[in-house]
Formats: sequence, C-alpha cells, structure tokens
Amino acid sequence: MKQLLFTIKENVALTDSVYKMTLSGDTADIKCGQFVNIKLQGLYLRRPISVCDCEDGVLTLVYKVVGKGTEQMSQMTEGTLDILTGLGNGYDTSLSSDKPLLLGGGVGVPPLYKLCKELISEGKKPSVILGFNTKDEIFYENEFKALGAEVKVTTA
Repeated sequence: MKQLLFTIKENVALTDSVYKMTLSGDTADIKCGQFVNIKLQGLYLRRPISVCDCEDGVLTLVYKVVGKGTEQMSQMTEGTLDILTGLGNGYDTSLSSDKPLLLGGGVGVPPLYKLCKELISEGKKPSVILGFNTKDEIFYENEFKALGAEVKVTTA
C-alpha cells in the first residue's frame, strides 16, 4: 500500500449516475483487480473505488454516484487527490483458461476492464458479459470491444 497524490486530468459522465475519472500519478504498483481509497474533503472515511485501468502514469476510475462522497467526486474537475493505492490482492491471471468468461454488472464492470486487457496481452481470448438494469445505464461496452473481446450485454 502506498499513499500518493494524483492529479485530476478528466472527470466525465458516462451515464446519468456513472462517471469516469482519469488521474495522473504513480501507477507502478497497481494490479488488475485492486482498488484505491480516496480521501475527500470534509468526510471522515475514504471512498473505496475499484481500479478500471492504469497504464503509464494514468489511473482510470469508473464510479457510480451513490452518496455524499461520490457526489463530491462527480463535481471535481481539477486538483489533486490523496489516494491509497495497491489495496486488495488483485487477479491471478495464471489461473485462468485460454478462453475465460468475465461476468460483471453495474459498478462490477470497471475492474474487469484491466483484467480483460491483461488476459488479451497474455494471448487469451476472453468473452465478456455485462449486465445493467436498463439500456440507459450501459457503459464500457465499446471499450471492451475495442480490446478485441467478444462482448454481450444484458438488461433487465
């Protein structure tokens, strides 16, 4: 675990309640499947957010606005954030088959993105199933397809 400062590069809405925040900073020790804890002004507890992607000093977090902390995050367009990184064990991709199935829904989708990238870089061919409540809540479908994964989306 490391405590680091990251600079906000971008924070954009993907849906009515889901945002993608891109930050710059030291991403060297972050693995797929891990999460970060973000310190927010005026709030006692840090906010745990799954890592969507990290590469070359750029950390991508995709989060849903569900309370005061994530509401505060959705309003941020610049500045720095105090973040604890390298939390959680992450995924051990050596345990997967050559054709793994990745299944996630809602805010369970973002941590699968970096996992999918890693599996593909290892020569594996993941299939991805993404679940959402409604058509309006769908995000990251095209990003998974751009990686070369077979993607199916389901809604209620």
